[in-house]
Amino acid sequence: MLKEFHDVRQEATGRRRWFDGDGLDLVAWYDPQGGLTGFQLGYDFGAGAHALTWRSGLTHSRVDEGDGSPFKNESPVLRAGGEPPWAELEARFAAEGAGLEPGLRDFVAARLAARA
Repeated sequence: MLKEFHDVRQEATGRRRWFDGDGLDLVAWYDPQGGLTGFQLGYDFGAGAHALTWRSGLTHSRVDEGDGSPFKNESPVLRAGGEPPWAELEARFAAEGAGLEPGLRDFVAARLAARA
């Protein structure tokens, strides 16, 4: 089940919520009035870390951890990630997100189902 972290650092443009589960993370962004403006599902299903981000459409990225050398400590960045494992993402989110409030859960599930 996705569990919410509290005391998450906030952005000036609105509220951010962060949830962590078994192999799945969810970050949700809200405008100052409380409307959901986007989300990001982070996952690692054995093929490396990836992120599926929705703002006005879905983008899929692989996470480049930036730790390619023991002599550098670079920040992680998102790079083109290819095709997401849709069925696995939908199933994992349905299981892990079952305890989320319906508005957030249904919003994310609908975007995953529509793939848009």
